[in-house]
Amino acid sequence: MKDGFYIAPIPRARENQNARAFLNARAAAEALAFHRSFPAYAPTPLARLSALSDKLGLSGVYVKDESFRFGLNAFKVLGASYAVGRFIADSLGIPKDELRFDKLTSPGVLESLGEVTFVTATDGNHGRGVAWTARMLHQKAVVYMPEGTAVERLFNIRALGAKADILPMSYDACVRYANEQAKKEGWILVQDTAWEGYVQIPSLIMQGYLTMALETVRQLGDIIPTHVFLQAGVGSMPGAVAGFLHNYYGEKSPLVAVVEPNRADCVFLTARANDGELHHVTGKMDTMMAGLACGTPSPLAWDVLRETADYAVSCPDWVSAMGMRLLGNGFGHDPQIISGESGAVTCGLVSAVMERPDLAHVKDALKLDSHSVVLCFSTEGDTDTENYRAVVQHGKCSSGAEDTGLYDES
Repeated sequence: MKDGFYIAPIPRARENQNARAFLNARAAAEALAFHRSFPAYAPTPLARLSALSDKLGLSGVYVKDESFRFGLNAFKVLGASYAVGRFIADSLGIPKDELRFDKLTSPGVLESLGEVTFVTATDGNHGRGVAWTARMLHQKAVVYMPEGTAVERLFNIRALGAKADILPMSYDACVRYANEQAKKEGWILVQDTAWEGYVQIPSLIMQGYLTMALETVRQLGDIIPTHVFLQAGVGSMPGAVAGFLHNYYGEKSPLVAVVEPNRADCVFLTARANDGELHHVTGKMDTMMAGLACGTPSPLAWDVLRETADYAVSCPDWVSAMGMRLLGNGFGHDPQIISGESGAVTCGLVSAVMERPDLAHVKDALKLDSHSVVLCFSTEGDTDTENYRAVVQHGKCSSGAEDTGLYDES
């Protein structure tokens, strides 16, 4: 499948399993209460891009800017910290209403727990979140990263005291290796993808992401988005946010589109096949969107997406580059948002779909028009500053005008 635009409806679950039940308002409030207990906590801003919405012919465009999250430049720490915190609390019988930073770092808790090593595989942001959490809670972290990882991301993780290495293998192979090492060394695996026998921690990670979702709906107030665009790696973030929004808004729930790079579009392939199986991306996933370079959907997240998401969209890397420039330069009097490769793809997609006549079929499928209120999540800032400058300042990956690969899989 060559690079281009592909869209497929996400098939609804045939059975009424209520997979999103654990992503409810109570779970979101518990996660937010935990994160608020950290001294560095502050809600990240929700930017209203009025000039951009006027330019695109939309009623509104809102972007949640996660580059401010705990000083780590990405949202991933929300899931990592909540899963680690809950693991410690559950290990010691600490009730959820006592799950606080000061409790977990108290001398009695540390003495009872001893020293624990948390291990993970990551393209960068998740591993940084695990490393930060381990340092904050006086534990250890080991982080494995796939080939092609930006060295800056490796150094950022090592700077937090974690043992981290880039391995000559893909992200999915790193996940398997981390799991093997956890079993061998007695470490605790903190991964956001699930498989048979490994569900609890991925579930807690998804609940940790609900802090971002709950902050957003509170910041929106009476405004209810008609459309939400969510980028996917294994699908845990879009599953968490879409599940929460459906539980929160009920019949007023927005249309949800999941966005991926062409070179790592496992959710799209699974949606398109519609055969009840999870589909995988094989080979080298050489996309600029490193945080989305995952070849296998999480079955836990996929079950939620089948209940809550409407479309999967696969797109070229230049869409993300366009989004990075659009947000980084600001349009009109809109605020500037520093958004990285994985963070900007949703805004880039909305802009491309609204402005390119050859993408009218995608615009029509997504029901985007002058009445639409669009919500996007900029999930990371400039976590690879060299590439960010190359894209925003020097025009790397600058044009999609020559791309005529437009496909409709609906």
